[in-house]
Amino acid sequence: MSSTAAAVLMQRLGLSEDELCVALGADPLSIVAGDLDDKPQLPILLTLTEEAGERVHPGALQRWLRTAGPAGRPLDALLRRDYAAFEDALATLADRGFVIRNPR
Repeated sequence: MSSTAAAVLMQRLGLSEDELCVALGADPLSIVAGDLDDKPQLPILLTLTEEAGERVHPGALQRWLRTAGPAGRPLDALLRRDYAAFEDALATLADRGFVIRNPR
């Protein structure tokens, strides 16, 4: 996997460099060098987020990542490397769309 793939994920989700490193469990040098062959989650995350990105506006996907949903913020699941929970959050996004509620 190349550093370009990591950059695509970073841009698509609006991740900081630190967030990307934590989410992939990789150090910055490995990402820059494209030494990510041992990170199978990267192509999976790219595929999942590409499908989600086709359904919602790119800016909405970035905002969704940082907004609390039924199971918390998707970013928190990603940073815990709880990819199953992140995939569930993406499924919820696909089913319900990006819903923002007023927490009164």
